Amino acid sequence: MTERKHPEGYLAGKTLRPESLMMSYGYHPAWSEGALKSPIFQTSTYVFKTAEEGKAFFELAYGLRQQRAGEIPGMIYTRISHPNVEIFEDRLALWDEAEACAAFVSGMAAIATTLLEFVRPGDVVLYSSPLYGGTDHLLRHVLPRYGATGLAFPAGASTDAIVALVEHAGAQDRIGALMIETPANPTNTLVDLAACASLADHWAREERRPVVLVDNTFLGPLWQHPLQHGADIVLYSATKFIGGHSDVIAGAALGSRELIDRVKALRTFFGTLADPWTGWLLQRSLETLKLRMTSQMKNARYVADYLAQHPKVERVHYLGHLEQSDPQYDVYRRQCLGPGSMVSFDVCGGEAEAFRFLNALRLVKLAVSLGGTESLAEHPCSMTHADVALDEKRAVGVTEKMVRISVGIEHPDDLIADLEQALHRA
Repeated sequence: MTERKHPEGYLAGKTLRPESLMMSYGYHPAWSEGALKSPIFQTSTYVFKTAEEGKAFFELAYGLRQQRAGEIPGMIYTRISHPNVEIFEDRLALWDEAEACAAFVSGMAAIATTLLEFVRPGDVVLYSSPLYGGTDHLLRHVLPRYGATGLAFPAGASTDAIVALVEHAGAQDRIGALMIETPANPTNTLVDLAACASLADHWAREERRPVVLVDNTFLGPLWQHPLQHGADIVLYSATKFIGGHSDVIAGAALGSRELIDRVKALRTFFGTLADPWTGWLLQRSLETLKLRMTSQMKNARYVADYLAQHPKVERVHYLGHLEQSDPQYDVYRRQCLGPGSMVSFDVCGGEAEAFRFLNALRLVKLAVSLGGTESLAEHPCSMTHADVALDEKRAVGVTEKMVRISVGIEHPDDLIADLEQALHRA
């Protein structure tokens, strides 16, 4: 078995940056008839050179023995792995400086597969609120069928408040995982990752320590690196900024090789691996990741500043507007490299005014999802978070007057012109 990667992460002793490696890392044209770009490996199965090789491949795939030094798992069957997804995993791991990455058919597949690998019957999953609606539903309504329960704490809560909440619930000896989404969707409230890692240490038992899982979709692999702040696994809906063109559904989990190998093993039997076409599209998208996310972040600043001074806007939820007097400012400075391109705001009024605004948009499209090249706007209370109880949404600031905007790469003046005419009708 031979190594499929090549050592081009270095140039004359210099370590190259991720954006320089997105075009070629993990692939060499000589492996595919000189093709500059990796082809799509549209096959369901792979031919072994010998029966002995096939046996060795299966031993590793099913964990029947330890991997030998220098040994690389070979291709067996596309449900287990394939070149397109492996190249994508190698490249995405560079951004978070992760040892390993696992790609999935969707962000929810990544979250569900990872949670089910580490959570056992009787466990409590401590999670920040608000979360993406799909994750919230999984924790509240699906995991209890398998003997695990969720316990929510408000995003932005202090460590003492979280500890008190857990002790009041009598769950301090049953925490199996912490599921964090920061910034919170859709309020942009931050959760202190270092504090969460300390809590996991605090609740560690002799047999195991709670795993810290972080959904980093909102800031993506550019503007926040949870693994560097104590997280065990970082999760993405790769549909969003990583895919970046609103034309692919995918997810990813990154962390240590030991933990990700466990996730990949369960992925094999759940059948949640991303397909070759998806893997190839994600490779394409990684080449422009930094360009797109930087442009989106710059545009979001213009949009947020405009909304903040508009008389029909009650409040803007945007990381770039945090001031030193805000208790979240210190977390932002320690944890984030940029404010990202997600902006939520409260219109003056309620659902009727928010709907009139959304219905009047022309350049900005009324659709859920985020992180694409185009700007999108939606109504979290009735759309992405529709399944969450109304009183719980209101308690964390997801109200009928909130609108969430994912800022794209259009010209900022044009975006503001569209927002202006829509707010006029609101």
